[in-house]
Amino acid sequence: MDPLHVKEHLVKEGTLGSYTQAQEVETANPLNIMGKKCDVFSPCAADGVINQDTAPNLKCKIVIEGANGPTTYRGDQIMQQKGIIAIPDLLANVGGVTVSYFEWLKNLQHVAPGRMTKKF
Repeated sequence: MDPLHVKEHLVKEGTLGSYTQAQEVETANPLNIMGKKCDVFSPCAADGVINQDTAPNLKCKIVIEGANGPTTYRGDQIMQQKGIIAIPDLLANVGGVTVSYFEWLKNLQHVAPGRMTKKF
């Protein structure tokens, strides 16, 4: 998909539900996307989504964990048996965690977003 065309459609329509330029559309069961053949799969929304029920369906070479804890212990074991390389959330998502830490520090010190000094 052309990212600019997707953005234009989203701005115009307010949703991607009516976007017709995608090669495949899955609305009945979003978990079916996990069974599509691809090089890289990146679950970025929910924890535990790769588990003993969904991991056997994966047809990817690499999983990059974008969400916090998207893979259960049993799901990880299944991926290892299938030879799927997993980049854990701790490494793949470290930038977001680092920024969240600095936001937390700024909030503790009453520093407004975008500023380096305290506000009172």
